[in-house]
Amino acid sequence: MKSMTGYGKANLKIEEREYQAEIKSVNHRYLDISVKMPKILSYLEEEIKKEIATQVKRGKIDVFITFENHSTQGKEIKINHEIAKIYINELKKLAKQEEILANLEVTEIMKLPDVLTIQNNQEEESIKFELLEVVNQSANKLIQMRMTEGSKIAEDLRNRMELIQEKVKEIAKLSTGLIEEYVVKLEGRIKEVLKTQEVDPNRLAQEVVIYADKCSVEEEITRLKSHISQFQKLLEEEEPIGKKLDFIIQEMNRETNTIGSKANHLEITKDVIDIKTELENVREQIQNIE
Repeated sequence: MKSMTGYGKANLKIEEREYQAEIKSVNHRYLDISVKMPKILSYLEEEIKKEIATQVKRGKIDVFITFENHSTQGKEIKINHEIAKIYINELKKLAKQEEILANLEVTEIMKLPDVLTIQNNQEEESIKFELLEVVNQSANKLIQMRMTEGSKIAEDLRNRMELIQEKVKEIAKLSTGLIEEYVVKLEGRIKEVLKTQEVDPNRLAQEVVIYADKCSVEEEITRLKSHISQFQKLLEEEEPIGKKLDFIIQEMNRETNTIGSKANHLEITKDVIDIKTELENVREQIQNIE
């Protein structure tokens, strides 16, 4: 199980080309990858996203790429002579109109837009391979951190599920005696109100059946036990389970609320409150699970 929060950083230097990739991830409902990188590498943005998506399935992912290229491999300097001539002619015209000296230096002309360009004819494939390599290294470190954090969360969730399981067992025990308690209380109340020791057994049986139907929590307890078992099994899965766990917690909350509304018993109410408290803690934890 993996957390959705993590950080990974990697550096790579090959033939005077230097790369650095940083990846940060936080909670998010879906997978959202954002890449910030030098404009010269922007054509590789989708490749980077695909590489990360093979390892990360959920979370807000921010990728930061830095790149310095001091290599001369495959580089070719191109001078746009036509553009340069236009600049020179226009500057000479301006100098003549304003009656100033036209001291034009070649180095100054080269600085003008679109006159000089550096083309990389053989580097693109190398840069792509090297960049994806450093991104992959950074992603591996991110995954490792997410797994470490995920194992801690999993241990906490197991402990909380065990507490919930114990509370469900207590409720199951208490609920078996609810009918007997109700019979005794109802019979005593009838004798008290009617001032008689004789109680119509048929009428008493009808009331007990009605009460038993209203306060029975056997089905809810059975479903709660099933949800707990499913939850515990999912913690052992290797695939992303955050959304599945979130759904199970919603169902457990629903069953617990039903038990609380049905069982008119102080001790059961206390157990229900304890379960709901633990479920809320679990719900907060699983918001950080991939």
